Amino acid sequence: MNHSRILLTTLNARYSHSSIGLRYLYANMHELQSQSSIREFTISDNIPDIAEQLLNAQPTIIGIGVYIWNACECAELVTLIKQIAPETIIVLGGPEVSYAPMRLNFDRANYIIQGEGDCSFYELSRALLTGLTPTQRIIPGIMADLENLILPYDYYSDEDIANRYIYIEASRGCPFLCEFCLSSIDKKVRDINTDKLLQALEKLWQRGVRSFKFIDRTFNLNVKIASQLLDFFLAKQPCFVHFEVIPDHFPEALKERIAQFPAAALQLEIGIQTLNEEVAKRVHRNLKLDKIRANIAFLEEKTAVHMHLDLIVGLPGETLASFGESLNQLCTMAHSEIQIGILKKLSGTTLERHDAQFGMIYATRPPYEILKNNLLSFSEIQQMKRFSRFWNLFYNSGNFKKSIPLLWPEGDVYEQFSAFSLWVFQQTKSTWQISLDRLTALLFDYLCDIKQAQRDHIALLLIDDTMKLKGRKMPKCLHPFAHDITLSQQQDRSKHNKRQLRHAPE
Repeated sequence: MNHSRILLTTLNARYSHSSIGLRYLYANMHELQSQSSIREFTISDNIPDIAEQLLNAQPTIIGIGVYIWNACECAELVTLIKQIAPETIIVLGGPEVSYAPMRLNFDRANYIIQGEGDCSFYELSRALLTGLTPTQRIIPGIMADLENLILPYDYYSDEDIANRYIYIEASRGCPFLCEFCLSSIDKKVRDINTDKLLQALEKLWQRGVRSFKFIDRTFNLNVKIASQLLDFFLAKQPCFVHFEVIPDHFPEALKERIAQFPAAALQLEIGIQTLNEEVAKRVHRNLKLDKIRANIAFLEEKTAVHMHLDLIVGLPGETLASFGESLNQLCTMAHSEIQIGILKKLSGTTLERHDAQFGMIYATRPPYEILKNNLLSFSEIQQMKRFSRFWNLFYNSGNFKKSIPLLWPEGDVYEQFSAFSLWVFQQTKSTWQISLDRLTALLFDYLCDIKQAQRDHIALLLIDDTMKLKGRKMPKCLHPFAHDITLSQQQDRSKHNKRQLRHAPE
């Protein structure tokens, strides 16, 4: 076992994820880097096993990144480490400990860095290792000088490149004021040095990276930088790149470049959240409907981009009917993924100002989702959670591209999928661990038995849908209908992003 005086660790949501935050800290440890190392785990790992592995390195300091997806596990880990090795100094950082109120108990941690830790963690570690005792337990993070900050990309290992998502950052902050989002707290957008970033991207490319996921909230805000990055990736095809963009800002320079990307190469995550102007205004959401519609129409009709549109259930003052209208509108605007999220009340945001007026009640543990308000009952929120899960399995997955629209032949997507999701839950009593075989059988039975569709026709559509990618085993319910069917149009999933490919037009 290699000993390190300083361990940098976190619990990722799954193994395929990697922590860009830990690598930023490590990159900027200066003379302490040789005494530091990164140890990543997942939230499914056993907490005593994690503690054992960390403590076997005999560290003086353990820095832990705390996020909404791992906060409960991190709190348990802190308590356990302090029981076993109380002399070990624990330093916490990350969004879940950066804002008040702190809703989980992290009292046993020695220090908490709130805000950016790129420089502050190094300064604290240097002080502790030289015997100095900081006067504050809660330490305001030093805002990093992004022009001189050492970038983290050299510290993605070969194993990371082979098995994990590689996360990239071109800017920090967001100029908008949406009350449900932590990014609105840092209202000034700061850009990473573009030349340094492009050099780092080239190096990652040379090392074999072919999938790049940018974490910026407003990638398309700075047209010059966005254009440079798009040019880089256009010259590197085939590869896959993901950006989060604002929906109302697509100047011609960006449109020209975006239109050049082939299918399964570019994914844009577009935060819509609601198309109800009154609701959007209430939470300080910038909603320019005409521009949004025009830009989505351009992306839908003139490009091969894969869009990922976001909607939120439970915004203050929004009814299910209003949410349903937003969903219906988006489904007419684009045939893309629509991610349906449940409103979360994050510490640091100003959502609480609506609590009294709209009776907003939230869970007290992560992810702090809304439980009910004066327009949505607890039961309705529960139903919408199931709606969201089944929507992801049946619609967003792209596995039923031709057959799923038959649920709503008259166009009311929300009402018809609501009825379907209620029926599916009655059959499954679960929203998890449902195989593709079972999903296909459920959709087949519903369309034929409830919607009275013709079985042979539905079976052929489902065969086309589910067998689009090579290597799949045909669902059992379709076997009787598979005679004389050829699958010459199957596509090789090894060459593309599988989920994007399932959404690609024929």
